[in-house]
Amino acid sequence: MSWDQVWIDVNVATMDPSISAPYGAITNAAIAVKDGKIAWLGPRSELPAFDVLSIPVYRGKGGWITPGLIDAHTHLVFAGNRANEFELRLKGATYEEIARAGGGIISTVNACREADEAELFDLGRQRLNALAKEGVTTVEIKSGYGLDTETELKILRVARELGQHHHVDVKTTFLGAHAVPPEFKDNSDGYVDLIINKMLPAVIAENLADAVDVFCENIAFNLEQTERVLSAAKAAGLQVKLHAEQLSNMGGSELAARLGAKSVDHIEYLDEAGVKALSESGTCAVLLPGAFYFLRETQKPPIDLLRQYGVPMVLASDFNPGSSPICSTLLMLNMGCTLFRLTPEEALAGLTLNAAKALGIEESVGSLVVGKQADFCLWDIATPAQLAYSYGVNPCKDVVKNGKLVHQ
Repeated sequence: MSWDQVWIDVNVATMDPSISAPYGAITNAAIAVKDGKIAWLGPRSELPAFDVLSIPVYRGKGGWITPGLIDAHTHLVFAGNRANEFELRLKGATYEEIARAGGGIISTVNACREADEAELFDLGRQRLNALAKEGVTTVEIKSGYGLDTETELKILRVARELGQHHHVDVKTTFLGAHAVPPEFKDNSDGYVDLIINKMLPAVIAENLADAVDVFCENIAFNLEQTERVLSAAKAAGLQVKLHAEQLSNMGGSELAARLGAKSVDHIEYLDEAGVKALSESGTCAVLLPGAFYFLRETQKPPIDLLRQYGVPMVLASDFNPGSSPICSTLLMLNMGCTLFRLTPEEALAGLTLNAAKALGIEESVGSLVVGKQADFCLWDIATPAQLAYSYGVNPCKDVVKNGKLVHQ
């Protein structure tokens, strides 16, 4: 056999649903890699003979290999921070009071408008490095902190550049419809016109986005405005997704399902009709426990209904400066279990197999199957459940991306 590398003395959580064992597990396994893809995978006892003198052999010391982690919802490129608002809220200030004083999302918008691409790139690289150390091999990055054409394009350019200069694959999402900017305070329809007629064409002209997102909520964009933006994105051949049902049930998830969205995200107020619509359309439900935790929310997503209807559940960090300043996917595993009562297996699927589905890349990543990309992590753990069980000591020992050892 002519392979580029072989991994032995490992257990593998393939997350392959065709394998009936929990986690799609193969114990006492081996993996062979060729040309950046998985060339062989199975019990070590069945590993074909190969030239051990010419092919590098890596020994996992009995650890577990999983697919590379995928963070399918982040706002990773931004400038400034809102620690002062965090402190003010804990002293009793309301969100409205903070917003009137120039805080909230507008403070981040102002910081991003003032920052140049070099500053945003440096900040983004630091955050991407932090995720990479925890085994993340693919990440989605949204815009949405520019709210004008120039800054939205700047954020997306930086996100694309990060993907070109980092081993982590970056998928980009245009979220111009994140909030109504001050310039359009009393004319949200006018801002939607700007998004559709100027921003989106500029994004497409520079090939800066893989998908388009909208924040569909009473404090942001209504159903009609949301449908206008997503329909324009679909007509341009882009994937669509939606921030929906975070603060109330507006029916955004049913709209997203009807439009064939890849995912709906947050969904704390999602009802059974919405869950049924997601199930019928194959749309993923992205759970964001970091925001739930940081905002001290009490309305949990309808996990039992999502299970009942077989909706793929995704976990993501939602890393952003306002509602989830938590740059850790491993912590999301723990939070998904402790706050939303996911099982550890469901949580890991939410950061691998189902996260890939939410980004439309499940044919190449998300599970360990012969022919898929060789994106995987070696963990110093005794069982896969350990990844969700404890937090604080990073058990990630090795990361392989496209068949290359990038972290050891």
